[in-house]
Amino acid sequence: MSGPVVAMCTLVAALLLLPPPGRLRLPRPKARPDSGPRTRLLLSMLAGLAVAGLIGTGWGVPAGLAVAVGTDRFLRGREPADVRRERQEALADLPLGADLLAAALKGGTAVDRSIGAVAEALGGPLGDRLQRTARSLRLGAEPAEAWTHLSGVPDAERLIAAAVRSSASGGALAGALERLAGDLRADRGTAIEAAAQRAGVLIVLPLGLCFLPAFVLAGLVPTVIALLSRAL
Repeated sequence: MSGPVVAMCTLVAALLLLPPPGRLRLPRPKARPDSGPRTRLLLSMLAGLAVAGLIGTGWGVPAGLAVAVGTDRFLRGREPADVRRERQEALADLPLGADLLAAALKGGTAVDRSIGAVAEALGGPLGDRLQRTARSLRLGAEPAEAWTHLSGVPDAERLIAAAVRSSASGGALAGALERLAGDLRADRGTAIEAAAQRAGVLIVLPLGLCFLPAFVLAGLVPTVIALLSRAL
């Protein structure tokens, strides 16, 4: 391996192993977990080496270095798979959680106990967030502060707003939760239908790319060959 390539590899590894400027600060509460640092480093170095090898000497080293650093920054900004899976599971359980919470409140159970019971029944990411909400309410936290544990769940903003507005009346919150559960199910059905329509459009593209060459080869090419053979 040539000297510039070795130097580039060493420099890339050193830059990628250095902590980013904000790493020395106190961690933010909503920071994403950094999963797979070794895999990210390996992929970044491979991308840099590939670009450097394709370009060659001269501009290959700085181009490979830029690609490696850019790849590392891009991979750092991606949402980890486990975080995305938890978010999707919480979104799927949200309508059922709203229905269960409305039923518990209609039965006369206190808000914090209702939330705790629903959290135990649901489990999973949404159950964990509801459990933290119930614990905060028991400790005397304000509703606006306690319900922020659900802020990371998609479409939970309406539930948080309804809970904060109805913090003084469990019955009012139960009615709002029932309506919210119906709206969430309707929105989910609309999203599924839109995704199915997009999938149908995307499926047509590869089919068209496959059928068009086949039509040309099976229909037009024999005709052209026959005409040329007769003319010659």
